[in-house]
Amino acid sequence: MNATHLHLVITHLPIFGSILGSFVLAYGLWSKSNETKIAAYFVLLFSAIGAGIAYLTGEEAEETVENLQGIAESTIEQHEDFAVFALAALLLVGASALIGIVVTLKKSPLTNKTAIVILLLSLLSFGLVARTGYLGGKIRHTEVSGTIQSTQASETETED
Repeated sequence: MNATHLHLVITHLPIFGSILGSFVLAYGLWSKSNETKIAAYFVLLFSAIGAGIAYLTGEEAEETVENLQGIAESTIEQHEDFAVFALAALLLVGASALIGIVVTLKKSPLTNKTAIVILLLSLLSFGLVARTGYLGGKIRHTEVSGTIQSTQASETETED
């Protein structure tokens, strides 16, 4: 497995991990379960680690596809530029999750307030990382980029 393959595989972890961690954390708040909150924090921490790996392997993935026919450099740049924001957000969530673990284990009175802040940060980071994934998908997936034409539409144009 090379860095490009790792990039394509690992990019799903921050996307699904951040939303899953958000749901688990919301459930932990609702059920008042500190164990569930801690589980959510670990999911969010792994999500942040995945974002770091995805970002670090992105340059090699870019080198792999940038000279392929039909690949627009502007699409790659857009994905790369937005990835910085998603990475920053997820690193903040990861650091916050570590704080959340400590606060929760110490049974601090700030446990629930900390969890709410982390939940909001994780939802924001999900939005950023999902957008980054969408922009990355536009690089090679014509069904996402909108450049694919249906066969029926093409036939109609040629008949006119």
